[in-house]
Amino acid sequence: VQLQASGGGLVQAGGSLRVSCAFSGRTFTDYTMGWFRQAPGKEREFVAAFSRSGGRIYYGDSVKGRFTISMDNAKNTMYLQMNSLKPEDTAVYYCAAASGSRWYIQLPSKYDYWGQGTQVTVSS
Repeated sequence: VQLQASGGGLVQAGGSLRVSCAFSGRTFTDYTMGWFRQAPGKEREFVAAFSRSGGRIYYGDSVKGRFTISMDNAKNTMYLQMNSLKPEDTAVYYCAAASGSRWYIQLPSKYDYWGQGTQVTVSS
């Protein structure tokens, strides 16, 4: 499995940005997908995930109501729409994939594959 994250950039506080994760190498619909982020000096933080078990969606508390995860199965691509961005959202955003259904998909350890990350910087 290969994951390619893209779409990061510099945006002002209150603005919006959409990052993408292109999936290849296996059958996209067989994988649970997630977004994580990591700011300098901090641990990797759960952002959002789409579980192939029933199509459930999960969000981290800090992004609920502002971020939306979505999947385009025809394009083998996952998206993260980020609205009302705050300076504290500044981080490298990583996409990740886990085969099949998993419990505790808020944990980075549950994922098998990771993309290279895309930088999102929110200026105040």
